Amino acid sequence: MLSLRRPTAEKIRAFLMTQGKLDLTYSAVGATDTQPPAGYVVDHTRVKLGVGSRVFTAARTALERWEQFRLGWVEAGPVETPIKEGRFVAVMARLFGLWWVNACRIVYLVDEEHKFGFAYGTLPDHAESGEERFTVEWRKNDDAVWYDILAFSRPRHFLARLGYPYVRRLQKRFVRDSVAAMVRAVKAE
Repeated sequence: MLSLRRPTAEKIRAFLMTQGKLDLTYSAVGATDTQPPAGYVVDHTRVKLGVGSRVFTAARTALERWEQFRLGWVEAGPVETPIKEGRFVAVMARLFGLWWVNACRIVYLVDEEHKFGFAYGTLPDHAESGEERFTVEWRKNDDAVWYDILAFSRPRHFLARLGYPYVRRLQKRFVRDSVAAMVRAVKAE
């Protein structure tokens, strides 16, 4: 959904209610937990956030609050959306004075003693088709806490196909900014 103005919370909720009734735009649901499918661009970034239980707890809390999306030019909402399988979230990006609102559904949750995260998949009114996973993991062998993003995608909307080199730059910028947001969130705790 494209908009000249920032969509209101009510408009976003209505958009997600409509999109939530539709199927995901790809068949390899959950593949970020196993093997991304052929025919998609795969991006994987893993960054050390620090060490110890305090860092892991702060990183987990940051994911639960959607802080990895508080980037100024990208945000996820509604921010009170719990990290639970089947929930819907809008990923909104402001580009060239327009708001591009993309619908996603959380397809699985990772909730283990030393690892937390989730993956969401794209719904029909999304610029891309694919899945993205966000996890934080506390490795007990070296006490390190890692933030991991794994995504597979391909353009779906005609504007995304038309401007694909620019879309790729935005995807890489998102990863850099998301990592920086997680580093800030962990340091703030």
